[in-house]
Amino acid sequence: MTDDTPNSVTSALDQLEEKQQLFVHEYIKDLNGTKAAIRAHYAEDSAHVQASRMLSYAKVQNAIAELKALRNKQLNVDAGYVLQRLLAVDQLDVLDIIDENNNLLDVKDWPIEWRQNVSQFEVAESSSGMVTKLKFPDKVKNLELIGRHIDVAAWTSNQTIDLNANVKAEVATLSSLMDELSDET
Repeated sequence: MTDDTPNSVTSALDQLEEKQQLFVHEYIKDLNGTKAAIRAHYAEDSAHVQASRMLSYAKVQNAIAELKALRNKQLNVDAGYVLQRLLAVDQLDVLDIIDENNNLLDVKDWPIEWRQNVSQFEVAESSSGMVTKLKFPDKVKNLELIGRHIDVAAWTSNQTIDLNANVKAEVATLSSLMDELSDET
């Protein structure tokens, strides 16, 4: 079978020149066109122009899409995976990581969802003892991403829903609880 037969499959990457291929491979690393152009040996002072030019080519766009699809398949990451992770963050309950006396549990005793999703964890010593600071995932942003993923109409431009009052109250409550936990540890 030759390359010109209808059954042959030519990779989108194979249709690019060598320097374009290098750009695509570099671009897929961090999706930053300027940095990819620099790593692909374009001049730094014109890298942003070269990146813009490269990203405007249909063949380059096709090669990038092909590599992204291949990477997603290899990692078994798809929209369902992303949505599952967003839902896990949304369902985090601070009561899962504190005991009956409102003391923070040892990290080894936390449910896996908490261990995977706390954005920042810091333990510092103070005059009153050990202080633990946790940074929680942004639940409002998380809900927005879920809503966009499943096309909730609340995020369309013609509807206005003010969640700020409820969110501020919940943040204040969580902040107070964390301050209490910090003072007790």
